[in-house]
Amino acid sequence: MAACKDWATEPDQEVSVKISLSGPGSLPPTTVCEAFKKTVLKYPGHLALKVKRGESGIWKSWTYREYYDSVSGAAKSMVKLGLEAHHGVGILGFNSPEWFFTYIGAIMAGGIATGIYTTNNKETCQYIAKDCRAQIFFCENETQVNKLLEAKDSLPDLKVIVQYLPESVQPVSPRHKEAGVLSWDQFIDCGKDVPDYELKWRIEAQKPGHCASLVYTSGTTGSPKGVMLSHDNLTWCGLVVAKRYDFNENFRIISYLPLSHIAAQMIDIMAAVMIGHTVWFAQPDALKGTIKSTLLEVQPTLFFAVPRVWEKFKEVIERETSEISGLKGFILEKSKSIGKKTQLKRQVGGDVSWGHWIAEKAVFKGLRSKMGLNNCIMMATGAAPLPRAVAEFFAQFDITLCQMYGMSETTGTGCINSPTCFRPFSVGQVAPGTEVKLDSPGPNRDGEICLRGRNVFMGYLHEEAKMKEIFDEEGWLHSGDIGSVDKDGFYYITGRLKEMIITKGGENVAPVPIEEKMLKTVRLLSNAMVIGDDQQFLTIFVTIKCKFDESNNPTDELDPIAKGILHDIGSESTTVSEVLTDPLVKQYIQQGIDKVNEEAISRAARIQKFTILPVDFSINGGEYTATLKVKRRVIIEKYHEHITHMYSTANSNGATVQ
Repeated sequence: MAACKDWATEPDQEVSVKISLSGPGSLPPTTVCEAFKKTVLKYPGHLALKVKRGESGIWKSWTYREYYDSVSGAAKSMVKLGLEAHHGVGILGFNSPEWFFTYIGAIMAGGIATGIYTTNNKETCQYIAKDCRAQIFFCENETQVNKLLEAKDSLPDLKVIVQYLPESVQPVSPRHKEAGVLSWDQFIDCGKDVPDYELKWRIEAQKPGHCASLVYTSGTTGSPKGVMLSHDNLTWCGLVVAKRYDFNENFRIISYLPLSHIAAQMIDIMAAVMIGHTVWFAQPDALKGTIKSTLLEVQPTLFFAVPRVWEKFKEVIERETSEISGLKGFILEKSKSIGKKTQLKRQVGGDVSWGHWIAEKAVFKGLRSKMGLNNCIMMATGAAPLPRAVAEFFAQFDITLCQMYGMSETTGTGCINSPTCFRPFSVGQVAPGTEVKLDSPGPNRDGEICLRGRNVFMGYLHEEAKMKEIFDEEGWLHSGDIGSVDKDGFYYITGRLKEMIITKGGENVAPVPIEEKMLKTVRLLSNAMVIGDDQQFLTIFVTIKCKFDESNNPTDELDPIAKGILHDIGSESTTVSEVLTDPLVKQYIQQGIDKVNEEAISRAARIQKFTILPVDFSINGGEYTATLKVKRRVIIEKYHEHITHMYSTANSNGATVQ
């Protein structure tokens, strides 16, 4: 075993836990298994997990005692199959109880739980398997099994692949059985003769400073990096965040976002491990629309969604309210005005007006009921920037979208808003027990956000050089995010260091604020991406709102909102292809650009030309990461010829489109 130090890059190393003298940072460190057992002993009969199974859609349930027994059973089977300490255990599939069992089970058996995005191609899955020296891989179905099976011979550490959905839900194919793939039942059966003391010994060997989980950053370029998270990272952050939001055992949450992402791991798995609330699993097609029916059935008390999900809710509400007129229309608009004022009052702890009571009864409550959020104490968002237009839209209905800020490298914890302490466009105040500062703030008071505390990760797996790049001599983690802070301690993200555009004239331009203004001003657009690095002026790519098919691929058909906007401007276009050559659409976008340019902070920050791209951005198309962050370099490479065309003429007066 390597010596204990401040950071680590190898899986068997132990890091020191920096305990504060007082406050949340002084909480005694513990391991995931110790924390889980404590919660189980406190709430043995409390409902832990619920999932729909079978064609009849019956909810199957686990109490916390049953949850612990299932985890122990999975851990024993991993021991039986030869899992060695500090080796990876890959999990590749949609959220399910078995995902949870294998995640905590891997940790209990002394391994390192490693979630992988289902959208990753086979090459990326195989790279991760080799990088973390995975000895066991759990795959949801045949499609995911295939990503590993064909390369099994080139993965010397990999001992077995398990298809984790029960046989009644997803049978193992004959071909996979011949290849040695185990079903979930076979996997569980093989560990039944492992004695309790074998597991007890492995649990007792674990330390708070040992690596428990690997989160592979999806990344916008290059190979994914393995972010090593310790037992203390997971348990301390899980408890601190849960306490900050007043979680209790009666909370209900829905698990549907990728568990390979740190936000879902912390909210869905670790917060429940620390507090003891109930987790309900959505259907695999949740992000294709079924999340709404799950929300209506579960009525969660906490709902976390990435900005894109809130944008989809916004589009549905806009579509459903667009034709309301007369007295109902008057009441709607009056209520929205009251909602805005109420949100301003809530920021400073002010009392709501009597008019709010009327708006609540007439509009707000009904809207939340239709969304399945009427019992929701907190609606949160993170993992990507929340567009101002989305925050403003929900504020009209007195819905506070509490933004969070964090990274995989900070166990998802950094800054926090809450329903009683927030600012609409801020990512919140510093999370309890952690430190945040701005490094080298410029004339406009923006600087790089740096973080320090027990939330900060152990290190990048096998990447010592990168550790020296990301940490300074005082132990501050440099995030690469640019931000500012107001007088009340609320932080605001204004861009990324790597995204910052430096024009040929040497001017620094942050693209995100410009892009957000474009999307707010030109409602026809689904995406906007500013270009201009080492160029004489700025240009912009835009995409048009369209429908997506069942596989989440963009289609050529415009969505209803886009069709409505085009109808209003006199356009007869009904497809993206028709929009590309529609002069009325070009004029409409140009007018929006003119408005945005009027608010530009400098001449260098004005958009001079634009191109409407023929296809919207998507994960499958490669323009988004699995967490819906824009891959700017990928887009620039993909549409390089379009960029060359925009900069092929010296004239930069006014926007043009090809």
